[in-house]
Amino acid sequence: MSTITFTRTEPPAWLLAMWQEIDDKTFGPGFDCFAEDAICNLGVADWHGREAIRQNLRDFIDKGFTAHHDVIEYLDSPLLKIFHGKVRMTFDDPAIAPVRPTMTHFFYMDEQDPTKVSRWVGSVGPTGF
Repeated sequence: MSTITFTRTEPPAWLLAMWQEIDDKTFGPGFDCFAEDAICNLGVADWHGREAIRQNLRDFIDKGFTAHHDVIEYLDSPLLKIFHGKVRMTFDDPAIAPVRPTMTHFFYMDEQDPTKVSRWVGSVGPTGF
C-alpha cells in the first residue's frame, strides 16, 4: 500500500493544449504530452502508442459531433494527475440535442520522463438514461 498526496490546482498547459486539439479537431502538437508508447483506455478503448491515440480520437470525434471540454477540478501529484470535467457534445445532426456529460480522467506520468503521459485511463458519461 502507498499514499499519494494531491494538490488541487489549475490544470497544466499540456492538458489544456490536448483538450483544445480535440475541441478544435486539429489533433496536432497538443498530443505530444503522450509518450510514444503511451496506452489509452477510454471506456472500451485500448489504444497503444501516441499516434494510435491521436488517430483513434480523431476518428471518434469526426463521426458526427463537436466537443468542448471544461475543467471542473484538477488534482496534481508527481506521477498521477486527476482531471474532472464536463464535455459539451454538439451533434452535427440538429435533431440530436447537445449533451454535457461528466468526465473523469487519470493521467499516469512516465517514470523516466515525468513530462510525458504513459497511461491515460478515463470515462465519459453516460450521455443519457
